[in-house]
Amino acid sequence: MTEHRLTDDRPIDAPPAQDPPSEGSFAELLRIERLESNVFLGRCHAGAPLRAFGGQVAAQALTAAGRTLAGSRHVHSLHGYFLLPGDPARPIRYEVERIRDGHSYATRRVTAVQRGEAIFVLSASFKNPEPNPARSTDRRRAMPPVPGPEELPDPFPIWAAADPEDFGRAAGFQSLDIRFVPPDTPGLPPEAPGVPQQFVWLRSGSPLPDDDPLVQVCALTYLSDLTLASTTALHLQPHRFQRSEPSRVVLASLDHAMWFHRPFRADRWLLFAQRSPSASDGRGLALGEFYDRDGVLVASAVQETLLRERRRPAPR
Repeated sequence: MTEHRLTDDRPIDAPPAQDPPSEGSFAELLRIERLESNVFLGRCHAGAPLRAFGGQVAAQALTAAGRTLAGSRHVHSLHGYFLLPGDPARPIRYEVERIRDGHSYATRRVTAVQRGEAIFVLSASFKNPEPNPARSTDRRRAMPPVPGPEELPDPFPIWAAADPEDFGRAAGFQSLDIRFVPPDTPGLPPEAPGVPQQFVWLRSGSPLPDDDPLVQVCALTYLSDLTLASTTALHLQPHRFQRSEPSRVVLASLDHAMWFHRPFRADRWLLFAQRSPSASDGRGLALGEFYDRDGVLVASAVQETLLRERRRPAPR
C-alpha cells in the first residue's frame, strides 16, 4: 500500500496528489491533518446530540494508523473501544504507537484524545498480500435474495420529516447512501426467535480515490457503525433513519471490531446483513457481514453496545 495522504504533506515517494475532497464529499469525513510523525488532528460531526459519531472517530483513527506505514501492507483487522463521548465542537488528536513492524505483519495502536483524555483506542493489524486459495463457501456465503438498492426508498426524507432538528444536527450523514430492506420482504431467511436481524444497503455518497485501498477500508469502517447498534434494539424500535417517533432507547457503541477479507469499493453498494444474538445486562451484541453486488463476502463486523430503555417521566 503506497501511502496516500488526504492532506498536502505527502511522502516523497507518494503518487501525484489528486484534487482535495470537495466540501460535503464523503472523503472529507476521513480528512485528518498531520502534526508530527505519529500525531494527527481531525474533526468529527455529531452522531447524536453533543456526541461525535463513533464510526467517524474509528475511521479517522484507522486513517492515522495507515499513514504511518509504507509499502504494500493493507489493513486486515481492527479492534476499538469507545471510552468517552467525543465532542463534535472540538478537534480530536490521534496519537499513533508503532507497536510492531514485522516481515509480513505490522501493528499500530491509536489513542484519540480530547481535553487531555482518551475517548477512543484502536488496535489495527496490517499485512502484505499473499496468495492463498479461497474456500468457495467463504466467497459465496448464502447472501439473501434481497431487493436491489434501486428498488428501495431513501430513508433520509422520512428522518427529516419526523425530526427536522435532529436531521439538521447530523448533516454529516447526508454524504452517504443507505437503503433498508423491509423485514417482510419475501425470500429473507427466517428470523430465529429472540435474534432480530436487518439487511441494509450502504455506500459512500460520492466517489472515493481509485488508487488508495486504505480510503476504501476507512470508509467502510465509518459505514459499519451506522446500523449495528440499532440491530440490538429492533425489538424496541426501528432505526432512527426510519422511525417517526422519539427514541425509546439509549444506544451507544462500547466496542467495535472488523475483519477485511478481500478488496472492495465502499463507493459501490454493499449489503450489510446483521443480526443480534444477545441483549442483556444493559448491553446488546450485533454481528454483521458485508457482501458486494456479486454476493462475495468482503468484510465482517462485531459490535457491543450500551442498550437501555429510556425512562419515561413519572406522571404528575
